[in-house]
Amino acid sequence: MPKPNILYVFADQLRDSSLGCRGDRRAKTPHIDRFAACSADMTNAVSGHPVCAPYRASLFTGKYTTSTGMVINEIRMNPRHRCLAHVLGDAGYETAYIGKWHMYASEWGNHYDPKNSFIPKGEDRLGFDGFFAAYNFHHEYYGAPAYYHLDTPDKIYCSQYEPDEQTDMALERLAELSQLEKPFALFLSLGTPHDPWIPENVPGKYLELFKDIPFELPENYLPENDPHADAWARLSERERRELTEWMRVYYAMVANLDDNFGRLMREVERLGLDKNTIVVFTSDHGELFGAHGRRAKNIFYEEAVRVPFFLRWPGKVASGVCDTPFNTVDIMPTLLSMLELPVPKEAEGRDASEYLLRRCPEAKLPGSLMMGTGATATFEDGHEWRAWRDERYTYAEYLCDGERLLFDNREDPLQMRNLAGLETFRQVEEELRQKMYAEMERIGDTFAPCSYYEKNWIEDRIIRRTATLREG
Repeated sequence: MPKPNILYVFADQLRDSSLGCRGDRRAKTPHIDRFAACSADMTNAVSGHPVCAPYRASLFTGKYTTSTGMVINEIRMNPRHRCLAHVLGDAGYETAYIGKWHMYASEWGNHYDPKNSFIPKGEDRLGFDGFFAAYNFHHEYYGAPAYYHLDTPDKIYCSQYEPDEQTDMALERLAELSQLEKPFALFLSLGTPHDPWIPENVPGKYLELFKDIPFELPENYLPENDPHADAWARLSERERRELTEWMRVYYAMVANLDDNFGRLMREVERLGLDKNTIVVFTSDHGELFGAHGRRAKNIFYEEAVRVPFFLRWPGKVASGVCDTPFNTVDIMPTLLSMLELPVPKEAEGRDASEYLLRRCPEAKLPGSLMMGTGATATFEDGHEWRAWRDERYTYAEYLCDGERLLFDNREDPLQMRNLAGLETFRQVEEELRQKMYAEMERIGDTFAPCSYYEKNWIEDRIIRRTATLREG
């Protein structure tokens, strides 16, 4: 049997709870739900650093943010890492990438300028040496802001809704790649359902689906801003009044995302790729919509970190719930191990393939270290946190004031009761804290403030160094 192909599809800001298969009656996601039912469903998958650029850096390197240096958005990745696509390319895979990249800009703002939006051929593409139709980032999906680059700085403007056009490109690539006499790995990074959530940013036919559906504030909504929140996470009074209409557009974007994923799956079957292609559907992080007094992501709460992760490989991976803790850094070593390819020695994630392939039901991973290393896109101290999440609990700690939080996600899924400091949970709290700090020590994470990285790692918003490579 030849090596399997890989089709890795990931959305931007799609939270796990906003899918029909998770019980959300407002969601219109029949294709994703159907795929989830015939896939390994990683029900404890989290975004280890729930921000766009840090997630992508960890996805491709198998390393935590404290080793990639991608501590905030809108800085440029250091390409001197052994990445997922490098290993795949060396093993004979044809690699391709379509969509949002978010690891190349070296300015805050000015992201429409090709010097920030065009990722040139070579090492900055992190091993994706085949078809590459991408842009650094933008969040407007119609008109002049909706564009991509191929192998020159020239902008190619989308002639339709950007996610539809990106899916069209992926369909074309699948047809071409299926004719090759070697395996392929195609990554499709769709920008939705990332804000702005305005009616002009989604096709009207999808918005029409939700015109009569009531949207309400989350049960764990708080009317005051979280004091630990950065500017991106704080809500103005005007924004609070708009939250439910934002949600309407968000769900419309998710419905479009679902249709496009359905198109991809039909083409995979039509081309006869379904039997020997590992297909993944996931997201980089979630969205809070006012839960816990916050919007956006960049926090350890479930609405931000819990992401869907569905993996289908017929005949190899059984469908059903896989409840092992599973983190962003674990994706690279798990995929490579499933392909029987070498995992780079400096990768820090853990291999969940033995559990996923059901070879060893006891081979669950111990838990997930999650981190926030600064504000979303500015070098600003005061927002750093670390957290440890296992199958039941989330423990978290802030750097600036030492506040501790502990949630029982089974009994309190909305995380409304902080158990930290309670005598009856003292042992649980200490055990989780020890596990968190043990993992931090293993990877050399000193819980430094964001300014440390700005002063010691980054020059002109370009990451100039990487962590010392470690064995094991």
